[in-house]
Amino acid sequence: MFQIKSLEMVHWDFWQRLSVPLDAQIVTIIGPNGSGKTTLLDAMRTLLAIKCSGKRDYKRYVRNNREPFAYLRGVVDNPRRASDGLYPTPFFPIVTPDVTLLCRVRKQGGDWVRHYAILDGDVPLELAEGQAQWLGVQEYRRRLEAAGLTAAVAEVLALEQGDTDKLTEYSPRQLLDLVFQVFGDKDVLDNYQHAREEQKATEQELESLSRQKEMLEGRVEIMKTRANRYLEWRQLNAAIARLNDTALPVLGWLDNKSSIGSSWNEYRQRLSQRRDARRDHGDTLTLVARLRDAEHGAQAARDAAETVRRSAQDAFMAAKADHAEVAGQLKERDRLLALTGKNYGSDSTALTGKLAALRQETDALRDTLREAKRRRQDLMQHVASLEAGRTRLPEDVRHLRAAFDEAGIPHTLLSDIVEVTDSDWQGAVEAVLRPYRHVVLLDNGQDRSRAWEIAERLRYRHFIVPDRTTPPAARKGSLLDVVRLSADIPDWLSRQLNAITRVENAREGAGVDGDWITREGYFRERRGARHIGVAAHEYAFGEAARVSRLAGLRRELTKLNETLLADDEKLLALTREASGLAEYLGGMDAFLQLESRADEFAALEARKIELEERIARLGEALAAAQGEREAAEARYSDARLAHDRVCLREKEGLEKLAALDAGVEASRRQLRRLIGEVREAARRLPPDALAPEAVKALEDEFESAADARHQLGYLEERLGSGEWETDENVLELKGKLNDDLEQLERERARRQSEVDRAGSLTGEARAAYINKLRATVRAYARNVKRLGELAGIGVEVDLPQLENDDAVLAQAGLTLRFNFDQKGMMGLNDGEASGGQQVMKSLILLIGLMMDEANPSGFVFIDEPFAHLDIFNIDRVAGFLKATEAQYLITSPNTHNINIFAPSELTLATRKKRPGETWAPPILQTRRRVEEKPA
Repeated sequence: MFQIKSLEMVHWDFWQRLSVPLDAQIVTIIGPNGSGKTTLLDAMRTLLAIKCSGKRDYKRYVRNNREPFAYLRGVVDNPRRASDGLYPTPFFPIVTPDVTLLCRVRKQGGDWVRHYAILDGDVPLELAEGQAQWLGVQEYRRRLEAAGLTAAVAEVLALEQGDTDKLTEYSPRQLLDLVFQVFGDKDVLDNYQHAREEQKATEQELESLSRQKEMLEGRVEIMKTRANRYLEWRQLNAAIARLNDTALPVLGWLDNKSSIGSSWNEYRQRLSQRRDARRDHGDTLTLVARLRDAEHGAQAARDAAETVRRSAQDAFMAAKADHAEVAGQLKERDRLLALTGKNYGSDSTALTGKLAALRQETDALRDTLREAKRRRQDLMQHVASLEAGRTRLPEDVRHLRAAFDEAGIPHTLLSDIVEVTDSDWQGAVEAVLRPYRHVVLLDNGQDRSRAWEIAERLRYRHFIVPDRTTPPAARKGSLLDVVRLSADIPDWLSRQLNAITRVENAREGAGVDGDWITREGYFRERRGARHIGVAAHEYAFGEAARVSRLAGLRRELTKLNETLLADDEKLLALTREASGLAEYLGGMDAFLQLESRADEFAALEARKIELEERIARLGEALAAAQGEREAAEARYSDARLAHDRVCLREKEGLEKLAALDAGVEASRRQLRRLIGEVREAARRLPPDALAPEAVKALEDEFESAADARHQLGYLEERLGSGEWETDENVLELKGKLNDDLEQLERERARRQSEVDRAGSLTGEARAAYINKLRATVRAYARNVKRLGELAGIGVEVDLPQLENDDAVLAQAGLTLRFNFDQKGMMGLNDGEASGGQQVMKSLILLIGLMMDEANPSGFVFIDEPFAHLDIFNIDRVAGFLKATEAQYLITSPNTHNINIFAPSELTLATRKKRPGETWAPPILQTRRRVEEKPA
């Protein structure tokens, strides 16, 4: 690979025109932050068609100076390779020691466009424009890659600022791929893989041919089926034509001729049946008239009996009504007699007062029972809600949630997402979270403004929390350790739960530094300790809370039912006592009323006896009338049933007579038709159709004309319902498809043999190339080990297992371990190495890629490799760089220790652009003086 000798920049960033020498093994670029160190490296990257650092690109640098063009010219060496060969120099056919690389950037079509050129020798910029044969970016990259600047090396040269140790982050597989890319083996592997993919594509084509063959075989089978359907269709048409033209006419003539005699006998039999039916129908009409007269007489007798029964019933019911009225008036007498039988000796005034007190106590007890029953109903609804898994919320919480749902604000109650995993600590969790049981958590923090407005309007007393975070890992022994959360919660709450330690008692809590709580809820915080426990029926969080509240409500419901039962019994006793007392007070007036109404009650008693006798007589008359009515109804029913039966027989006779008339007429028409058909068929048949031998053959084949018609119907139905082929060209098409199938089978067999041979050759070639891959890995292992020796670092390399197998090659990786200061082996990126050790590991990996025994040169951009290194590690890295043969371009802030200049042969110092000036000042340069050694 080549090395860079100098760089010239025109209109690059804020440099108008500037040339800097780079002809040294180690070039150090220093300057304050923002003075152009990375800009100088990006100029060399752009000259080499490599992407710039960070998110920058070349357009950024050429836009800053507001000039329409920019040039980058670099002079690189073109060393002769030790082995010569077909390409003795990197830039062959250029063989001069120096080569000029030129990049021109200018506006074209409103955008900045790059063009590149490679010139023989050190050509000044003024002459290079005329000599250049401009190349595109891709062609230029291809020429540089042939000179040793591979795509993998270009990726390494484009590392970000401060990412010197990026190579140590590579996985073993990525590192092995990078080695193969740098040494040129990756392309060969890719070519082999491409060949395998082409082979797979060819195999897919073969599969496609196989599918085509299967499809063509299917088409051949379909065409065979179509040809068979065509032949069958032709046979069906021929059979149908024979039946229509010959068989049916002859067989019909024979059947009609034999049917005329049987049709005549049937006609005469039906005439006789019709005469008998007409005679029977006349007798039935006479019986119908006689039974109709009997039915009318029975109906008149039934109506007369019904009139007598209704009169007797009306008289009986009137007597019953009078008796009921008299009996009702006599009930007042019986009540007064009952009252006179009591013992009256108490003071009526005192009894009246006691009755009023009993009634007042009864009314108060009724009110108490009414309120208790309302409470019982409320408890039963609450229990049903908890049994169904629903939690009953306070009124203000329900109103707020309803308002949020109406406003479309998704939210969650804190009590809905908290579950206690250890039931022994349920009381402690409930005690701490009791003030927050009705805290509302917003699912979307952007709804906070609307949510707070609604809560302000409803005067909601609990927190509305918009900010929620994922809970941290629970501290062992904390209250959060026994809580499972189904959603995010406020950060302050998770911190509070995680800060509270669970203890068995206050004595154990005395030795805890911080907040603690016992199972029963004795809580210690910064203000002191106190009991904040919650009763089990007031639990609100998780399934245990629901079960505890349900058990408490059931106990309360049981006690309430017992109280209701006792109050009901007490109310019944009070009611009975008040009723008896009221009845007692009413009996004191009974004697006076009986004496004053004695004549009235005597007259009513006599009237009652008279009405009872009258009711007995009228009942007997009503029973007799009812019996006569039922007998008349039975006679009428019998007469009507007999008349209906005869009418039905008369209707059946008419229907039978009509059917016989229709049969006689049908027999007459059938006889006429048969005679006409026989005559007509005899006229239409050809003379030879009725030959004895032809008729005998048809009679042997078919039993009758009906059998022939059945056969014809079957054939026509089969012809009409089937899917037939009617084109005779299908026979030729079937033959052509058979020929195509044979040709396709021959082509598939030929290509299969070619694919098998190509796969065998590709596998054998890749198996042979595996030895080259092993040699590449061994060479890289030697490089890194030799570099490790230069740096005083032990390096071990685990060579990968490389076999001619896709799975093995895909899983192969290169594993390296390093031993710093005899402290033991460590991996690439296992976190055990210091910053300086990471830089040393990355440099060994990087320089090992550049080392080539046939072409030991090369260059590396290292942006701030000494960042975060102490003096000892800076000296160690510097000594390592001096011991290698590559060219290094290193950037460093000017605030570092002066030890960074120890390995540098050439130092470039960049300076910031002064305010008010258009261009930045030129780069200062300092070259180390080389003292001649005494002879």
